[in-house]
Amino acid sequence: MMMETMDFSQQQHLMISLEKEGPEKRVKQTFPLRFGRYSEIRTRDFEFCFNLNGEIKSIRGLKPDWPHPAEQFKRTVGNDWVYYTVGDKSGYDGVVSWMGEYYLPCLPYPSNPVWEIKYFSNPVVMGALAEWSQLFANLHMARSKGMYPHARGLMERILAHDDQRLYERSQALNRIIGARVSVLPPDTRHADYDVIPLTISDGCLYHCKFCCVKSDQKFQKRSKENIQEQITGLKHHFGADLVNCHALFLGNHDALAAGEDLICFSAEEAYRAFGFRPRMDQKPFLYLFGSVGSFLRSGPALFERLNQLPFYTYINIGFESVDPGTLSLIGKPVTSQEVQEAFEKMIGINAAFDRIEVTGNFIVGDHLSPDHDNSLARLLTHSDAKTKGVIYLSPLKDNPKKRELLPRFYAIKKESCLPVLVYLIQRL
Repeated sequence: MMMETMDFSQQQHLMISLEKEGPEKRVKQTFPLRFGRYSEIRTRDFEFCFNLNGEIKSIRGLKPDWPHPAEQFKRTVGNDWVYYTVGDKSGYDGVVSWMGEYYLPCLPYPSNPVWEIKYFSNPVVMGALAEWSQLFANLHMARSKGMYPHARGLMERILAHDDQRLYERSQALNRIIGARVSVLPPDTRHADYDVIPLTISDGCLYHCKFCCVKSDQKFQKRSKENIQEQITGLKHHFGADLVNCHALFLGNHDALAAGEDLICFSAEEAYRAFGFRPRMDQKPFLYLFGSVGSFLRSGPALFERLNQLPFYTYINIGFESVDPGTLSLIGKPVTSQEVQEAFEKMIGINAAFDRIEVTGNFIVGDHLSPDHDNSLARLLTHSDAKTKGVIYLSPLKDNPKKRELLPRFYAIKKESCLPVLVYLIQRL
């Protein structure tokens, strides 16, 4: 690691770390721990981290008036600035009990949080983004004056990725995969939502009335040729930073319906092309969505083969409800018996395979059938689960009193035989 100190104005003092290396394996931490290889620039008041392409990745305040040392802004590959907060409550009923993580991502677009933090009304927090613009200007000045030649390569990479270029790269990513990823599986929290997206199918088997993130397209698989083209484009797009990538998302909304051959072909080709590898004792993550129908139709051969892949695979199933009235209300074309059968299959798959974890989503809200909460509680209370698997509760996006859902969340969580968390709808 090489570090230089710049002092080219009385107002600005920069410490530049050309390359730092954090732990390879992601672990749960109360403080933002950097993983993999990255560069860092510190001013008196802020810490800026960059990936190996020179793209800004995070900003954290260092002054005493910053809300909390563990809070920061993170920029996604989709070019969203997401503010990570530790919340305004701690302990059993705080952020970690809702999210399974020590932070709550505050999204810059409408979503479905149960606890909204008005970070944008805090001038200290929002000043971080203004400081990023100032840092960019300062680096431009340093380069134009030929200052600090040992840091020139890093400065060139950063200055090649101004705000317009970052936006253009996010649009290029969408073109490679065919569309923006409108929602990520909740289990991508284990990779801090940092995934390489590879679209193997479009559309959805169902077009439920309550859903706000899926397209109206009819379900259709992509060709292997298209998938190979995406892999080539993605490898070029992520470039030098591929060495930091440890997770693959097979999209889009029901990749499980694409079937064994296409799923495994895509995963194996991506593994080789992207240079995935185990890190310490942690295999790369593979994520995909599944529906009740595609899950019930998936035979043992698929799960046997998935379990042999060099990934730890998460399959997230949209159950939504086990109550017939609610299923009818939200326009989901499955029966409560099919949901029950798929739920039991989830338990069985999780018990049988050590590299596969199936998780499930259920909705919560104020205007559902009266028996929705009770039927869900009965399902989770009487489950025979003695193994892995998480149940995510997704607040309906238009629910007007989201914080008032928390007592119901804790009531279900307390009685459930499986872990229960909140599903935050986050795009890539």
